[in-house]
Amino acid sequence: MALGLTGAVAVVTGASSGIGEAIALRLAEEGAVVGLLARRGAVLEELVARIARRGGQAVPLVADVTNLGQVEAEIARLVELAGRLDVLVNAAGTAMSGDFPSSAPGSWRPLIDTNFTGVVNSTHAALPHLTSSAKGARGVADVVSISSIAGRRIGPGNGIYSATKYAVGAFSESLRKEVVERSVRVALVEPGWVDSPLTTGITKDRHYRWLQPDEVADAVHYIVTRPAHLAVNELMLRPVGQLD
Repeated sequence: MALGLTGAVAVVTGASSGIGEAIALRLAEEGAVVGLLARRGAVLEELVARIARRGGQAVPLVADVTNLGQVEAEIARLVELAGRLDVLVNAAGTAMSGDFPSSAPGSWRPLIDTNFTGVVNSTHAALPHLTSSAKGARGVADVVSISSIAGRRIGPGNGIYSATKYAVGAFSESLRKEVVERSVRVALVEPGWVDSPLTTGITKDRHYRWLQPDEVADAVHYIVTRPAHLAVNELMLRPVGQLD
């Protein structure tokens, strides 16, 4: 039997736009109290109001995922308010491409810090709370990280971005083995091309339709509502027609 989300508590990083926003809206629609974690407080307040108008509940958590102290404090504040934490979705991310040999030294650091260190920070901050909640009536807790098919294939000018996604995949598989006996499930969602603010400015292939953020949100919802004994560890999504 599928697990419902009514009464569950979730944190979604990168919730201020794109895929993270779509995931937050979907989890709130399904009955979860959602902590919206991102840097832009005013945008989060607007999203809280939108969720409330739809009958849901959300709490703004203003933090930069690259700052462990901020993330720890905001997740702890949510747990104090809501009493538990059942789901963490690592959706914060950024993109940067370009020729590496001609790049400025250190110019890739923000990409690495957000896409990989941010996942590690949020997971480390959430894990004690997730482990505690997994012992309760729901019987399981979830960590879901939004990666990319770039974590499986590499193209020129995309090496550092792909490396961050490879790192998220390796981290997720190691974490899965480390927490499996604590009833914490670990999942990786790897979308292909998604029409989101992150891909604004990229010329779309007119031969097929790109994915939408709410379709990635559907995948996350599916993962976190599986019966407590069932874990979906990896889920790859591509538009029909995308070859690479």
